[in-house]
Amino acid sequence: MSTTTRMVLSLFLAVTSGLLLTWLAPDTAATLANVLQPLGKLWLNALQMTVVPLVGALVTLAVGSARDAAASGRTTRRALVVFIVLLVFSGTVAATVAPVLFHLAPRSPDLMAALAGAGGGTPAAAPAPADWLTNIIPSNAINAAAQGAMLPLVVFALFFGFALTRIEPTRSARMVELLHAIADAMTVIVRWVLLVAPLGVFALVFAVTARTGVHMVAALGVYLLVAIAVYLLVTAAMYGVVAVAGRDRVADFARGILPAQAVAVSTQSSLASLPAMVECARDRLKQPLRVPSLVLPMAVSLFRLTSPVQYLVVASFIAWVHGTDLHAMQIATAVLLAAVVSMGSVGLPGQASFMATNLPITQSLGLPIEPLGILLAVDTIPDVFATLGNVTADLAASSVAGRGEPDDAPDQALDAPA
Repeated sequence: MSTTTRMVLSLFLAVTSGLLLTWLAPDTAATLANVLQPLGKLWLNALQMTVVPLVGALVTLAVGSARDAAASGRTTRRALVVFIVLLVFSGTVAATVAPVLFHLAPRSPDLMAALAGAGGGTPAAAPAPADWLTNIIPSNAINAAAQGAMLPLVVFALFFGFALTRIEPTRSARMVELLHAIADAMTVIVRWVLLVAPLGVFALVFAVTARTGVHMVAALGVYLLVAIAVYLLVTAAMYGVVAVAGRDRVADFARGILPAQAVAVSTQSSLASLPAMVECARDRLKQPLRVPSLVLPMAVSLFRLTSPVQYLVVASFIAWVHGTDLHAMQIATAVLLAAVVSMGSVGLPGQASFMATNLPITQSLGLPIEPLGILLAVDTIPDVFATLGNVTADLAASSVAGRGEPDDAPDQALDAPA
């Protein structure tokens, strides 16, 4: 049984048992919630302890990967620009639409208290815009890492990554190898922690459900509906991107990518969909072979359109639950941070990346991170819509990057490798 399946089953059991025990024996449910709450906190801490070194390493490595891609030719440079623009666009859509959708649903004060209690903390007051802005660049990078201040840490990692591209190549290569080793080791630790994820999820969800009852179920239902709605919205926007800036007609593009979208839905993996994407771009859309051959593998390595959507929807949900209002400067910076974190974390497996990628955005907005452990379990449900959006965006990016490129000669098309 996969980790995803075990986590979903654990979520279902926690919600069901929490509701039943609260109805049949409220005092017993409250006592059991008090017992399980520290266990859930321990599991959440185990996930959180890898975030600082993992994010620092991944963001630094992402700078080098983007630089290498940009140096490999005009088409890849154009594709890289398209990736960045679309990532910022998807994050902006999520940051704009998700809060509006969440505020259409009723919010439970009991759920706010229970979610804070699940992690043993309460939401901190948001700093004033001027104070928040001055803390973006750390005065002490080591201290920022020690305090888990993710936004200053990411800013330092960006500076460090660009600096590595300017020093002697052999020294830079040794540091890059060390950063790869750190990222790989942290990923292994996360996978170990995920082995006991069903227990951690059960403890967190039961504790909250026992205290809030159906409010917990309703809130998770609202989260899933909003996440799916925004995923579908940014996916639909890719057809508009092709209409405005792509080389293909929208009708041809929509028909041509259907096989790749079918593979995406069935596999829920952009990497597994890569052969189908290349085939659709080459044979059905008639894009010059050199364009999808360059752009699509790079897209799978660097570009995941729906990642900023996930980060901003998660943050918007937590802000909604806790009744926190975010100022425009915070939101704008969170969108840019989401794009950077997304490009650095594409290679991570789904559950392993959830905490590492969502925590920087959530924490940078001054929001509590305790609900992330619960959302980790339910986020596997809309993953099919996320993969659909990613594959559609990859092919849209190939269409935009290939605009103006000459078609293949007939003999080149015939000799194109499968």
